[in-house]
Amino acid sequence: MKAIAYGALFAAVAFAQQAQNPSPMTDSTRAHKRIERTETPGTRHDLSLGTLLVASRAPRKQAPLVIHFHGPAWLVEASVRRRWRRAASLSVHLGTGSAVYAAPFREAGRFGVLLDEVERATGRPWAPVVLTAYSAGYGAVREILRDATNRDKVQAVILADGIHAGYDENRLAKGADLEPFLAFAREAAGGNKQFILTHSEVYPGTYASTTDCADFLVDSVRVRRRAVLRWGPLGMQQVSEVRRAGWRVMGFAGNSAPDHTDHLHALADWLKLIR
Repeated sequence: MKAIAYGALFAAVAFAQQAQNPSPMTDSTRAHKRIERTETPGTRHDLSLGTLLVASRAPRKQAPLVIHFHGPAWLVEASVRRRWRRAASLSVHLGTGSAVYAAPFREAGRFGVLLDEVERATGRPWAPVVLTAYSAGYGAVREILRDATNRDKVQAVILADGIHAGYDENRLAKGADLEPFLAFAREAAGGNKQFILTHSEVYPGTYASTTDCADFLVDSVRVRRRAVLRWGPLGMQQVSEVRRAGWRVMGFAGNSAPDHTDHLHALADWLKLIR
């Protein structure tokens, strides 16, 4: 039994530490517009994880709390402010790789502790709670959603080109790595939550791409992907879409680094899809 347990642990660590195969692709056909750096006004609080920003004037009624994983705080703060002027935003940037984001939330109750810190710092509760992540930040969201108690506290999730898994024996996305997202996707498809997933066409090679993982979720929820061709935010080109109640998947063209970064700079646009 110990050998099996150690083997499973080694496999999980190996997957978490695998580097993406470097892509030789470049792109000059799309605009790749970028959000200019600005300082969003408000009061900041350093928490045990990340920096919390609240508006200088407290909202008169209940307002959203957006917790974002992976990306510069200024961009997250500006994006949230474009969507909700009185929302609070907690920006968590821990470094490279999904493992560093997953690790803190493997501790039972860690997410609840973080929410308590926000409430103590601001002197008020916040709702809805919206989790957003770009790229490797999905590791935190996956561990948070793994706990049903946490899922009850989260009303919406946005993954911006950030959902990966290991490969199974058939070179398909490993379902066991995606179960927490699947549980939330089913709730969203049933109209009880909101789940926005965007993905590019970047293929890391050493592990399942965001397209592979999106396909697994779409097939498991039994929704059909629809081909579209339309302009997205910042010059992005949308090529596919899935919609059912609060569950939405949007596929975009591009397999270069700028195509990947587009999904982070479009965070304000993804937030506008949350109702």
